[in-house]
Amino acid sequence: MCFREPDPGDEDVALARELKVGFVALGCAKNLVDSERMLAQLAEGGCLVGADLPQADVIVVNTCGFLEAAREEAHEAIREAVELKDSGRCRRVVVAGCLVQRDGERLLAEVPGVDALVGAHNRDDLLRAVQGGGTKARKSGPAPDLFLGRYHPQSWSDRARLRLTPRHYAYVRINEGCDQKCTFCTIPSIRGPMHSKSPEEIVAEARELIADGAVELNLIGQDTTSYGKDIGYEPGLAGLLRELNELEGVSWLRLLYAYPSVFKDEMIAAISECEKVVKYVDVPLQHVNDRVLRAMGRGITRVQTEALLDRLRERVPGIALRTTLIAGFPGETEAEFAELMEFVREQRFEALGVFAYSHEPETPAGRMDDQLDRQVKAARVEALMRAQWTICLERNRERVGTSFDVLVESETPDEEGYVAGRAVFQAPQVDSVTRLQRQRGLRAGQIVPARCTGWQEYDLLARPASVMLPVVDES
Repeated sequence: MCFREPDPGDEDVALARELKVGFVALGCAKNLVDSERMLAQLAEGGCLVGADLPQADVIVVNTCGFLEAAREEAHEAIREAVELKDSGRCRRVVVAGCLVQRDGERLLAEVPGVDALVGAHNRDDLLRAVQGGGTKARKSGPAPDLFLGRYHPQSWSDRARLRLTPRHYAYVRINEGCDQKCTFCTIPSIRGPMHSKSPEEIVAEARELIADGAVELNLIGQDTTSYGKDIGYEPGLAGLLRELNELEGVSWLRLLYAYPSVFKDEMIAAISECEKVVKYVDVPLQHVNDRVLRAMGRGITRVQTEALLDRLRERVPGIALRTTLIAGFPGETEAEFAELMEFVREQRFEALGVFAYSHEPETPAGRMDDQLDRQVKAARVEALMRAQWTICLERNRERVGTSFDVLVESETPDEEGYVAGRAVFQAPQVDSVTRLQRQRGLRAGQIVPARCTGWQEYDLLARPASVMLPVVDES
């Protein structure tokens, strides 16, 4: 990725020169995009980014605040950074992202020793936070710097990123925030209402990522299926998919985080008809019981959910469907959970993630009666994942002998002589992988036809087409 050459006369560059910045990126793919843009801003400002934490002058922790487990992870990372500051050369600890936007100055009391807070809507203030400056916290003693603006509509761009993903794939955030009213979710209060990038901005960003080596673009947003509604872009997600499908240089376009209640037939048609849009969709369903769905505020019923899944499979033959579920929502009965279990067994999703319900006191669900015990929630998560494990093994057996395209992820073989790859039906970071038998000529970023030869637990084993790549002589 190319950056502008810093002007040695710039005041910000003069302040940042020689600053070694260690960066901790936490959270989801959407937060990863923020981290990549932050790193680029620091590098453009003259900082040396990517320093090992013990050798850093400044440590930045970009946090997730969506779930209790994510907040605990963030608190631990912040404490470790403060300990390094107390015992080493580090001069400042800067905390940014969703947890800051959620908790504000309260975070200073929960994790003492932080020197600056940068909210999710103040990403462009990170360089100033690293240097020192800004509104001071209202407390006694050394006052941390605060960059805690509230949401306001603005033009925004994720171009010119210092990417943390391998060159051959990238995430493209098409919208931010959310207008849905899920009773368990804190995203609208943290990230604000949905605001979409213009299709022109998304296409420009995609072209930049392709020029930087990306052959797979993963489209993300809190609710990708509502794309364009807020900016009057009538073609919506379907139109955006068709525009991106015309770009040269990209091979795979993958749709993630598709909200089910607004999944329209024209979107299904675009997935089916666009050659570069892979036949894979991530549709977070969360539950299937009608009472629980109403309590969650999902705006969909079991009948409508099953009809959507049927249409996707009928109109996009061979489509791989991934979903996420919540186990242990307040008041979820044994019978309602049993219904969810049976639904999973019936649908046989290609990939499935399960979260234990996270108690968020500020949400409507957080104020509901009948909050379930942690042990009950954990047991239900385990039961769902055991059911999915059985389905995964069955699907892996069915794939032996079949052929599919695989994106090579690495050129370095493991101890058994395989290199890492992902089949077209496997998304990065969240799904299983395909281990390819190493052959001469394999390079990271290649998409090669391969034949499945077996499996190991969740992962597939495959052999690249021999007519394309001769087998390496290992003797």
